[in-house]
Amino acid sequence: MSRLNGIIRAWEQGKPAFTAFSKIDRQSAIDMSEAPYDGIVFEMEHNPYDVSALGDALQYLLNRRQIADAGSVAPGVTPLARIPANGVEMNQSFAKQVLDRGVYGVITPHVATVEQAYNAVASCRYARPKNAPLYEPKGVRGDGPANAARYWGLTQQEYYAKADVWPLAPQGEILVGLMIESTQAIGNLDDMLANVPGIGFVLIGEGDLSQELGLPRQYEHPEVLDAMRQIVETCHKHKVVVGNPHVTAKNYERLLGEGYKFLMSAPQRSYGVIGKARDMAGY
Repeated sequence: MSRLNGIIRAWEQGKPAFTAFSKIDRQSAIDMSEAPYDGIVFEMEHNPYDVSALGDALQYLLNRRQIADAGSVAPGVTPLARIPANGVEMNQSFAKQVLDRGVYGVITPHVATVEQAYNAVASCRYARPKNAPLYEPKGVRGDGPANAARYWGLTQQEYYAKADVWPLAPQGEILVGLMIESTQAIGNLDDMLANVPGIGFVLIGEGDLSQELGLPRQYEHPEVLDAMRQIVETCHKHKVVVGNPHVTAKNYERLLGEGYKFLMSAPQRSYGVIGKARDMAGY
């Protein structure tokens, strides 16, 4: 069976992945199902955390003509979810619930320590025997795969085989994204990436980071850019994908040149920007 996660597929082909945040409602999901993105992120940190609405949105994201043309059971635009501040609060149930609805990855905000990074990965993994390969990070996701397996178009046993984190498990289809959005997180990022396998990508939370630096939303300020540069360099050192959530017509060329591989833009209004960025990236 071919790769289900379109974001991972783009990276394995040597391309950046283009994504956007989405509201958790039916019409947004329908609109985004044909958008020029590799994936979308259902926003559940600053929007209400509503897993029932997420389940509905995931169904409306499916486009049967698109699936038939692609010859794949997966939606054409890969859904992830950004959950509430799981990094600080260790609320593992948030990750479990969105994965059980069928998302292909979880973005965890406000991760600042090795312990929090380990928890974010462990929350997305099922338990396995202690002597099994790839045992660490020890999975703590509770077993309830029926809805997710149905959404992925797989039997439960097929789902188990694919429902592990990439790139730790090469066949895995689940992405763990960590948001780095504080100076503490920047200071600990090297240790996180060196000691916690299974981190799929790092997403810079430049909004909160700029707040801490006393420069709220001044994303082009030299001090903010320097902090972001430190994150990018650390990710490149460990060969971990780094992402930016504020891609615009003004910065997409710089971001592609600096090696960002997870590029988020404002939905719908920025289709032209994404088209230009995709052309520049060789799509």
